[in-house]
This record gives sequence, structure tokens and C-alpha cells, in this order.
Amino acid sequence: MKKVIVGLSGGVDSSVSALLLKQQGYEVIGLFMKNWHDESVTISNDCPWLDDSNDAMLIAEKLQIPFQTIDLSKEYQLRIIDYMFNEYKSGRTPNPDVLCNREIKFDIFLNIAINLGADYIATGHYARVSNIKVDNQNIYKLLSGIDSEKDQSYFLCQLNQNQLSKVIFPIGELTKTEVRHIAKKNNLITAEKKDSQGLCFIGKVKLPEFLKQRLMPNEGKVIKINDDFNSLIRSRNDFNSKREYLYYLSSPYSFSINDGEIIGKHQGSYYYTIGQRKGLDIGGFEKPLFVIETDVQNNIIYVAMGDDHPGLFKKALFVQFSDIHWVRTDLSIQENEELEVLFRVRYRQPLQKGTIFMFKEGLYILFKKSISSVTAGQFVSWYLDDELIGSGVIN
Repeated sequence: MKKVIVGLSGGVDSSVSALLLKQQGYEVIGLFMKNWHDESVTISNDCPWLDDSNDAMLIAEKLQIPFQTIDLSKEYQLRIIDYMFNEYKSGRTPNPDVLCNREIKFDIFLNIAINLGADYIATGHYARVSNIKVDNQNIYKLLSGIDSEKDQSYFLCQLNQNQLSKVIFPIGELTKTEVRHIAKKNNLITAEKKDSQGLCFIGKVKLPEFLKQRLMPNEGKVIKINDDFNSLIRSRNDFNSKREYLYYLSSPYSFSINDGEIIGKHQGSYYYTIGQRKGLDIGGFEKPLFVIETDVQNNIIYVAMGDDHPGLFKKALFVQFSDIHWVRTDLSIQENEELEVLFRVRYRQPLQKGTIFMFKEGLYILFKKSISSVTAGQFVSWYLDDELIGSGVIN
């Protein structure tokens, strides 16, 4: 009998995953990962770890499977929290959930499970894994979940072949409605439990308060860019190469304090990200204000009116070579090659059409249509049909 250790989070998805695996004849063990216990920066009613741990234990009792809790808070602090602060301090916007999967669930947790004699680990992600033979070798494919509204393949975009060979996603072929129906039919206490929100394992975080633990408030100017945005952008048509053209399109906009009017103050440019609307607390304009650029060196936030402002949109992005990750290394492209793909730059964003161009320094993705709020530090993932084949950190 194959042994599977399930990451029981206390939610309905992992609960049903454990149930299905037991019904399929696996030897199932439940493991709850305690990674965070500082409720001073969380909205404690939304995702307190103690309640989740208790729910996970009750599910294990219901399913009559062994259960234990492991404390990975030190590892989480080093690999996720420190990374987050460093990124925000640099004016970038990290995605800790992607790193949490790569560094915690599918690295530390996976190794613990293997050392306990498990053949596989399982989680409640809405994604699928299949395998094929290529040159007599097993190749594992990371596929989107059947439920397009809940597909979580984006959060798994940094996994590798070894990790995929050891993981099962029991609910990847189901919709959320079907998962809740199974939970209700089997009288699982998590059947009606709300989905967790916010950071992986932490809950719905009050982000400014969270960042203020290390990034002290630093008052600066909020500048509204002039309506004639195009006059501020150095327009070019004379490019010597495709690389030069792509570099131009993917580069951040460069503004100065003279390109608009000072309309208010903020408490720290690293608290804000491109595309952000809430938290500015500045009103009185015809349209809502959105952050279109941050300057952490000079502690300035640049904003513009409306979610259709051209300053929010880009036509390309760049991933430096060291940040490129191919899930399917057999599909990777080499210098001066190109590949048409589908891609997304954030969770739940509909897949977009684009073309990857590979150069020595890294790769560019040229968009078929301009994309709003492309942000340095976030992950871009690329697909062939419904298979996620690679990802990288946006530069």
C-alpha cells in the first residue's frame, strides 16, 4: 500500500483530498504545518492558525488517519518573511505564496514526508499532474485545474520535475462546487468553511502593519502625473535590433518630480505597488487614483487617474537569466530562439497571448495586448495550452 502524507490545512480542499486518497486505498497521514503565530499583524478572525490546526485534527479523527503538527515557523521566517521584506524594501512586489510552495510545502514538507517513509505528498491545490515518456524518460506535466475559476497552477510555477514526481493533487479534476458537495455528503466539518485569504499560512494580513515591523514609516510626496502622459515618455521608432526594442518596451517608466503636481503625502513608498488604488486616501478627483510608479530611492509615489491610464500598461516584460525556471526543461529554448506561449503575471488573470524571445542576459515576453500593472518582483508563468512549462521573476 502506497503511503501519502497530506498537508492538512484545516480547509475544505485539503480535507476532501485526504478523504479521496483514503477512498482510493492509500495509507494516509495528515500533517499540519504551523508556520506563523504572530496575530498582531493578522486579521485574527479570518485565518487564525490555532483554529485551522484544530479543524485539521478533527478531520483526521473523522477520517481515522494519523495526525501531527510540525512547527516550521523558523524556516518560514528565513525563507519567506525575510525575502518579503527585502523585496518590498527594494521597491519590488513579491509573491510569497509562490515561494511558500517552492520553499516550504514542496521542499521542507516534502523532505519530512519522504523521511517518514511516504511515497507521495498531497495538497488541496486545484491543479493536475500527468506524466509522459520523452526519450525513455519520465517527464511530469503540470496542468491547470479543471475548475478555471479556481486553477492554482500559477502558485506552483516554481516546482521542478523531482517535486512533481512526488506529489498528488486529488481535487485537480474537480470543481469547487463538487469539492464542497463531497465534503457535505461525508459530513466533514470544513464543508461550509470559507476559503482562507491572504498570505500562505498566515491569513489575511494587514500589510502596512506587517511591513512596519521592519520598514519604518518615511513620509514622502505623492505626485499626480500630468494628463498628457505621452509627452513625458521618450517615444522611439529607431531601434537597431529586436533586443533593443524589447528592452525599451519592458523598461519601467521614468518620471521626475517636475512631471506632475504634488497632491499629498504618503508614509513610505515601499508600502505601495503598481496598480494599487486603496490606501492612498486622496480624493477629490474626477476618477480614482492608481499608483503607476514608485521611486524608493527618492521616496516618491507617482499616481494617475483611472484604471485605463496608459501609465498602468506595458507591452513587454523581462526576466533575467538567473531567474528563469523551466518546469519542462525539455521544452526550454536557447539563445536567439523564440516561442509563442500563453502567460499570466498574477493569479486569476486570464491567460494572455505572447511570444518569448531568449537572449544571453535573459528572456523577454512580448505581449499580444498591453497588460496593466506588470510589477517587478512578481512571477510570470507561461503555458502551452493548459500545461505550465516555465516561470520567472519579473525584473
